[in-house]
Amino acid sequence: MDFDTYELDDAVYDEMFLSDGTPREHCRSLYEALLRLPVEELNRMQERVTNSFSNEGITFTVYGDDEANERIMPIDCLPRILTAAEWRQIDVGLTQRLEALNRFLKDIYSEARIVEDGVIPVDMIRGCPHYRLEMRGVPVPHGIYVAVCGTDLVRTNEGFKVLEDNLRVPSGVSYMVANRKAVKTNLRRLYRSCRVGDVENYGGLLRKTLRELAPSDREEPCLALLTPGVYNSAFYEHIYLAHEIGAALVEGRDLLVNDGFVYMRTTSGLKRVDVIYRRVDDDFLDPLVFRPDSLLGVPGLMSVYKAGNIVLANAPGTGVADDKSVYAYVPDMIRYYLGEEPLLANVETHICRRPEDLEYTLDNLDRLVVKRVGESGGYGMLVGPHATPEEREDYAKELRKNPADFISQPTLQLSRAPCMIDGQAAARHVDLRPFLLRGHKTRIVPGAFCRVALREGSLVVNSSQGGGGKDIWVLED
Repeated sequence: MDFDTYELDDAVYDEMFLSDGTPREHCRSLYEALLRLPVEELNRMQERVTNSFSNEGITFTVYGDDEANERIMPIDCLPRILTAAEWRQIDVGLTQRLEALNRFLKDIYSEARIVEDGVIPVDMIRGCPHYRLEMRGVPVPHGIYVAVCGTDLVRTNEGFKVLEDNLRVPSGVSYMVANRKAVKTNLRRLYRSCRVGDVENYGGLLRKTLRELAPSDREEPCLALLTPGVYNSAFYEHIYLAHEIGAALVEGRDLLVNDGFVYMRTTSGLKRVDVIYRRVDDDFLDPLVFRPDSLLGVPGLMSVYKAGNIVLANAPGTGVADDKSVYAYVPDMIRYYLGEEPLLANVETHICRRPEDLEYTLDNLDRLVVKRVGESGGYGMLVGPHATPEEREDYAKELRKNPADFISQPTLQLSRAPCMIDGQAAARHVDLRPFLLRGHKTRIVPGAFCRVALREGSLVVNSSQGGGGKDIWVLED
């Protein structure tokens, strides 16, 4: 492989190369290995990596206006490499952030001191559709509302920044592990020589975390993973994780409430469940409390939860902390609860419920990214520089109708990394989603789901919007 046509831009941080085209020192081994490989072999390697996802049925679902389409997750065969020092920065920064978010959730569902002290406006909390009045005063085991967190990070020439927190039912960890298995199989000698941190023990760490949260009277807690079912976009991941943590994969109809406890139906009778790792949204958890038309949840589940006889990970009501408007206040949360300065910066964010921020956003739609506060997966988003004047005008009408439903951010120059595109190395924009676990302590595996904007020039890395994934190698010291 050669990099003769590989494009560098001083305005964009490149993960492999310095601005003069010299490979970064920690990427030199990969760079030299790629130079030695004929293009034909690299094409075969890319084909093997792609086929591994196809053979294992590693899919995601794209939701359109009329139907949902299941697709194989695109994967790039060239790993992205981070140093141990870079990873330590991410580790400590995200650990700090998760601690503040858990304290925030405990606070707003009890005394709400952060609101009383004027740090966050009350309407920002009570007006959030993910704030659950039903969680007021509910004792959450160890104060851990968020046991599993997937935070999206980007890198620019200014360093790493947090793009958003995913605290409700964060997905993508199975792709992190699958990317690793596929890529290291094809670069086995290089992988060993680089001394890459392990991510394939994630399942064991998740199991340990969930067991730590179990009711104290249960020496051998029973774990269950609650899935919406086979038509969910992340169902492959649900199967994978249930197997990894030794949990029963259940739907709502497999569970029932009896005498203040949750039981699952088995071929040998009822079995008590102690911890539910739920991949079902709040609205559908319990039709007696939330949506009465839900067929995905368990009637009476919340009464058992409030009595302390079942643990739900993550706790209901965590969505208020990953609302895109509340995101703007996380640095203030860190200062308020921890008395520390944030170790990882936020992206500059304009909250359109504020009249001045709305006017700024409307005046600069051609150079901003505008998002709906409750959407994910790249849906409902406008990338101003890549939109047509007609698209911007239509979006402006929606903005004016309900400003509180939107935030805007500058169009960031996300870092780029080499990818195999049509048999050649090409620069594509990337981000990363590390996964944190919070039990008795915070744990994070040295790796992440790296998302790639595979379309040339695109800044949107979401798989639902044409993105894919690649492996991240975190080098040991």
